[in-house]
Amino acid sequence: MIGRKSIGRASPLLLILVALASFLVTYNLVILVIQNRPREEQTPVVDDPVIQMPTDLKISGRTRRPFHVAVTATDAPYSKWQCRIMYYWYKNMKDKEGSEMGGFTRILHSGKPDNLMDEIPTFVVDPLPAGMDQGYIVLNRPWAFVQWLEKATIEENYILMAEPDHVFVKPLPNLARGSYPTGFPFFYIKPSEHEKLLRKFFPEEKGPVTNIDPIGNSPVIIQKSQLEKIAPTWMNVSLRMKDDKDTDKAFGWVLEMYGYAVASALHGVQHILRKDFMIQPPWDLKLGNTYIIHYTYGCDYSLKGELTYGKIGEWRFDKRSYLRGPPPRNLSLPPPGVPESVVTLVKMVNEATSNIPGWDD
Repeated sequence: MIGRKSIGRASPLLLILVALASFLVTYNLVILVIQNRPREEQTPVVDDPVIQMPTDLKISGRTRRPFHVAVTATDAPYSKWQCRIMYYWYKNMKDKEGSEMGGFTRILHSGKPDNLMDEIPTFVVDPLPAGMDQGYIVLNRPWAFVQWLEKATIEENYILMAEPDHVFVKPLPNLARGSYPTGFPFFYIKPSEHEKLLRKFFPEEKGPVTNIDPIGNSPVIIQKSQLEKIAPTWMNVSLRMKDDKDTDKAFGWVLEMYGYAVASALHGVQHILRKDFMIQPPWDLKLGNTYIIHYTYGCDYSLKGELTYGKIGEWRFDKRSYLRGPPPRNLSLPPPGVPESVVTLVKMVNEATSNIPGWDD
């Protein structure tokens, strides 16, 4: 009787031990299976918007990979004040945790120095020969990059192509992965809708037009060696597009963006597309996890905080209001109800202008 009672009391403990042993065996078996599955069957570590980053690049160890920030500009007042604000926020974010920003260059395609040479690191290049841009000044952009890449000493292995109307919202890491550069997908760049035109520049033997990414050249983080190959093609394709009446009419002010997209596809370069790379007020309402605010669109609102796009608002911020000189310091803040993206933009412009010496000059 005593023996039976002892066995009865021990049974629950024995069952627990058996269950634990079974769990450990099952756990180790699952881990073994996961580790030995083919790489392409493994679940990606992080999902990237639009195009997923190759898994083998995601799980590789990270070492700091600085990139050079490059922005093309003219010597017009309109370009100058935007560059000053952009450079202010670059300096503000450059050395913060998470940043992989390296050096900075304003590529000035006026052919001569201007009065910002001592304030902003600048490399002067020549504009296109007179008349070649046909009044479309953006065609100087790829030509400026060709000259800069050929003549300048660039220490970093990666380059961020940016624009004067970019404001860095937070420290920017290197979003590129090896030979996969990173770009922002623009909703209005639609290669599949322009196949007939694009076949003039992207022949069928190069593959489907879906190989052309829906991007412009900015913002893009790319290996310097890749850009050195793409830039001359980008310039030549853009010039050819401008000379083609049908293509020029169809693409308009985004022609040079299509030029870069086609040129990179011709070189077999595919971009990781990141919707979180930047936002564009007033259409993007919240900051989210973005890195850049691009203020290319006018922001017009009623005093009730209602968007009046296409009609001058009772409150507005539009960079085109300041073609001949900089905006004043301490711009009025938007009325209640205006989205976070617009409010943040105006506050960041005000902070920059209040801290840049000689702003009103």
